[in-house]
Amino acid sequence: MRFAIFGDIHANLEAFQVVLTDAQEQGCRGFICLGDIVGYNANPRECLDLVRQLDCAAVVKGNHDDYVATSTPLNHFNSLAQIAIQWSREQLTAEAKNWLWTRPLVAFYDSLTLVHATLDDPSSWGYVLNQLDAAASFTWQKTPICFFGHTHVPRLYVHGTTVAGFPFKELRIEPNKQYFINVGSVGQPRDGDPRAAYAIFDREAGTVQLRRLPYDIERTQAKIIAAGLPLKLAERLSLGK
Repeated sequence: MRFAIFGDIHANLEAFQVVLTDAQEQGCRGFICLGDIVGYNANPRECLDLVRQLDCAAVVKGNHDDYVATSTPLNHFNSLAQIAIQWSREQLTAEAKNWLWTRPLVAFYDSLTLVHATLDDPSSWGYVLNQLDAAASFTWQKTPICFFGHTHVPRLYVHGTTVAGFPFKELRIEPNKQYFINVGSVGQPRDGDPRAAYAIFDREAGTVQLRRLPYDIERTQAKIIAAGLPLKLAERLSLGK
């Protein structure tokens, strides 16, 4: 089976629809969501509904999902995120918030581990930005492959005799190694490439392919502005930052 593995949708409906269409065209029959379905962009309800309709093999909770689902103070978020989270709270029903809240921080499916942020302390929402950060998660990883998100930057970490990290487009899983793989962001890429990102895991072939797809950014930007969300949230989409 081929799995579409995606995360950091961040309420970007146009990007998410393009990803789902491409995944179906690529023969994906399984879906895994790495969290942060909501936040930043203007379609939290619609994106959440789509995720729930997919009957995903697993959905883990992201930090924006966590905070949108509760009334927890937002003091440690930057001002843009605070505004977007508060606005998103007002868009969702109590039932939808409860569904987000009850997602696990870490999930397992077949030979995969799934987490939004880190394995060593998933509830603290730390960022894996380098080999040292990845090494801390590898200490807790018991499966050959772990997929994660949170940084919005696709990146591959490999644990063999040492830990190495680098960008990737496609890789073949090798025995006696562990992989910690960031699939990038559907709805708010931050690697300088504004195209939506997700990955396809082919279990039989033992491959992981990163997919980048253009989408109607201007439509997403218009929705952000119409919702009264900060203009910078719209502008950054064109820059991939």
